[in-house]
Amino acid sequence: MTITQKILTISICIAGTMLTRFLPFFVFSSKKPTPQYIQYLGKALPCAIFGMLVVYCLKNVTILEGTHSIPEAIAIIAVILVHILKRQMLLSIAVGTICYMILVQCVFI
Repeated sequence: MTITQKILTISICIAGTMLTRFLPFFVFSSKKPTPQYIQYLGKALPCAIFGMLVVYCLKNVTILEGTHSIPEAIAIIAVILVHILKRQMLLSIAVGTICYMILVQCVFI
């Protein structure tokens, strides 16, 4: 890539990021109530994204090879327990990720 192409690429990425960040504030003003459909998406999408994350993380897990999915199962149980106790999705994801990485790096070598 030439320097001009690099600058243009970075500029397009910045513009796209700023557009997606600021557009909702322009489209949905604070003077009017937020449409019901958008409120529904705000409630439904976090659960859907969490579900997609689970499917993506477990797509290549095989029970019959390697560690027989034991680290994955332990991490899933940790996620479930933390989520039941704390009800914070990001904390649950972080605990599951850390638990899995410790198991894979230190225990199931």
